[in-house]
Amino acid sequence: MTTGHRNCDFDALASMIALTLLYADTTAVIPRSVNPNVRRFLSMHKDLLPVAAPDEVEWASVAHLLVVDTNRWHRLDRGIVEQIGDGVAVSVWDHHPDIGDITAVEGIQETMGATITLLLREIQAQRKILTSIQATLFLAGLYEDTGNLTFNSTTAEDARAAAYLLDRKADLDIVRRLLRPAYGLRQKEALFALLAASERLEINGLKVGLGRIEVRGHLDNLALVVRMFLDIMNVDAAFGIFHHTARDRCMVIGRSTVEEINVGAIMKSVGGGGHPGAGSSLLKGVNPETVAEMLEALLRGNRRTSVRVSDLMSFPVISVESRTPMDQVALVLRRQGCTGLPVIDDDALCGVISRRDFKRIGKKAQFKAPVKAFMRTDVHTIAPGQSPGEAVALMVKHDIGRLPVVEKDAVIGIITRSDAMLYFYDLLPD
Repeated sequence: MTTGHRNCDFDALASMIALTLLYADTTAVIPRSVNPNVRRFLSMHKDLLPVAAPDEVEWASVAHLLVVDTNRWHRLDRGIVEQIGDGVAVSVWDHHPDIGDITAVEGIQETMGATITLLLREIQAQRKILTSIQATLFLAGLYEDTGNLTFNSTTAEDARAAAYLLDRKADLDIVRRLLRPAYGLRQKEALFALLAASERLEINGLKVGLGRIEVRGHLDNLALVVRMFLDIMNVDAAFGIFHHTARDRCMVIGRSTVEEINVGAIMKSVGGGGHPGAGSSLLKGVNPETVAEMLEALLRGNRRTSVRVSDLMSFPVISVESRTPMDQVALVLRRQGCTGLPVIDDDALCGVISRRDFKRIGKKAQFKAPVKAFMRTDVHTIAPGQSPGEAVALMVKHDIGRLPVVEKDAVIGIITRSDAMLYFYDLLPD
């Protein structure tokens, strides 16, 4: 038998059905908790798929458990886990980068946009034939976990898998309907309450929305609520803390649009998991205020150290003094092949001159004027420990092509728009 995590999504369901193609006599056992869209899909298709509920399984005959889309026991349906005998072999197919506590005899754990991509690799190798229903379900799982191939966790193999499924007559119109979020009155009320109780944090130059509310009864699609919360707050990352007072537990859901905030790693620190762009955790017996404090502490300690402005900046800095004539500045720009220079007097930054400033020269005689007559004095700078993303944000906001890198009032380097974009497009030299 094969099963996936609680609150089963389309990637988990698709991966289970894929395993029924790869392993003969395998049944997909659906957790009791599934997301609303999956529930609607199963209500219409369960007679066409080899699926069963936990109470429909002859547990004594189960010899092999195939786990998908998670590598942690606590994320599986407890009713299923309790039925697994000691002699049952366990395999895992999972696309999450973190290491779990399930000891597997076989399977694949590899960082990928979606687990179904890993299974499709094997399906193609075995030349299995897909029906249009299977191809459509698999594409729904792939698109759901990659945000239609837009999440940062998406890989080239995910894109090739999507093309393969489209070749197998996956229906995009049905996929759109399957993934259409179930947003009703209760979700709307939760969103408004989250916005009313939210705070906006500035952490390491990034904007983070954090909100916590109480919920009563079962409330579906909290992930959608947090995604809308992120969009409306216009922040780089958002976290929602949903406190169920009757059950004394907090559901924490996070979403991020920037690489500097790895939601999956943060959620792993509090007992959950996920991807760099999305994750969740269920905490029991914890005060929601304490959860908020933990998240903020983790966020402040989550600053990415792999690449900083100091890694991308140019140094030593080529500069001119404020008394340098404009014709000499033009010569330096041509010789150095750059579009702008900082103006420095006695180690102090006093301005920036760029090629566009030469447009303000109206007379030939003005080329003999000192650069201080044309330089811009409203200079924006950046610290060496800040991120490339922060540098780009500053350059875009102020429509400038370079930022002097300043430490202890001294210019130690310069980062240009080209430097930053080469980094973001992975074009930096080794």
